Amino acid sequence: MGFSSRQLGFWLAVLLTLSVAGCANVSYRDAASRPFFQKPYYVASHGRKTWWDRLIELDPGEAKVKVTPEFLKNPPERIAVLPFVDEGTAQYVVDKLPITMRDREERERWAWTDAQRLRHYMVGYLATREFIVLNTIGIDAVLAAHGIRSGTELAKVSPQTLGRWLHADAVVYGTVTHYEAYYFFLVSAEQVSMKGRFVSTRDGHTLISFNGGRYHVNPMPAIDPIDMMLNSAQTLMDMRDINIARAEDEACREVVIRIPRSKILRQRLIEQALENESGQAAPTTAPSTASSGGSGPHAGEKPLATTRADVVTKAAWGQSAFPRAFSGAQPAPRTRSKAPGMKTAKANLSGTASAIPPAR
Repeated sequence: MGFSSRQLGFWLAVLLTLSVAGCANVSYRDAASRPFFQKPYYVASHGRKTWWDRLIELDPGEAKVKVTPEFLKNPPERIAVLPFVDEGTAQYVVDKLPITMRDREERERWAWTDAQRLRHYMVGYLATREFIVLNTIGIDAVLAAHGIRSGTELAKVSPQTLGRWLHADAVVYGTVTHYEAYYFFLVSAEQVSMKGRFVSTRDGHTLISFNGGRYHVNPMPAIDPIDMMLNSAQTLMDMRDINIARAEDEACREVVIRIPRSKILRQRLIEQALENESGQAAPTTAPSTASSGGSGPHAGEKPLATTRADVVTKAAWGQSAFPRAFSGAQPAPRTRSKAPGMKTAKANLSGTASAIPPAR
């Protein structure tokens, strides 16, 4: 049974109308009226690679994160990510062979550059969580002021001492283990991997240890000789800096997404935000002091009133947050006064604490 041109035109018009109607956007009024603070889907799995993802992308890398019971019981609130160390040659390596001839000064700069790229990605992903992550500019300034200018010198300083210097509850050590490329004509790849640990500044115990990496693989199979030459050129052009950056980003994301979310820290942030909004001076209390009766590395010290942006953000440190956050200077006390209805607001928000999506 055939269709006439008129019938065919009719059904095409129907299909076109349905497709346009199905793709129509909601009105601005409907979109703006959607409520905030919903419980998001797939918080713990979105962005986390599965075996299927690694198979499709030909990525043999993996991420292993070991969390101790101490972290679950007493999670650190203020985290300082220390400078990472690059244990490689700091040359541009392809197929395990260096193809650059950098002198010592260049190698030192490239080792610092590669290591800090991963460090900053780690800071970025931790900042989207329930932790207060100290700015790396302030951390580096404090370390330099104490004469710490290399990984060897940093390893000689105890975590407890670092905690006093930085007013941090935990410090993160990191080491870049692989930062290299591979080229086999029809296949090219970049590998970035690292290892490290979160260490408590209260007792020096390891809270989290991690080891992970990422391969960015670009296979271009071919049989015909001309296709082989063209594909070999294409895989060579795929060895670009942007792919290295993607590998760095993914390696850190895979580690952070495996760190359990702390309801304790989440609730503490909610309470502090509501108290600060009501005009109360709500200092950030280190978990070690709050949960152990003042037996941590900051025992006897008045905790600092801080926020996520409590470190160096201005060029002139004399009037910036630097002296408060790192020199031990105490903030001026503020008048405590409760706003009307604050108890009700805290109760309502506490009830939906688990439904508030993480900051992005």
